[in-house]
Amino acid sequence: MDNNDILKKLRVALHLRDDEIVDILKLVDFKVTRSELGAFFRKEDDPRYKECGDQILRNFLNGLVIHMRGKREEK
Repeated sequence: MDNNDILKKLRVALHLRDDEIVDILKLVDFKVTRSELGAFFRKEDDPRYKECGDQILRNFLNGLVIHMRGKREEK
């Protein structure tokens, strides 16, 4: 299972739309467009397919934590 599969499965499991994923990535100051994001959800044999790198998945997961729990309080 690669990063694209993980991102797809999280999107389906959490009922996220593309614009919500873009907003989640903005929470960690990572900018991606909806068209770039759509390339991750295409089949591998599609000419517009793009591989989801570790950095994108890592930032999405960090943003998802903030989205679900809220910002971390400073002590």
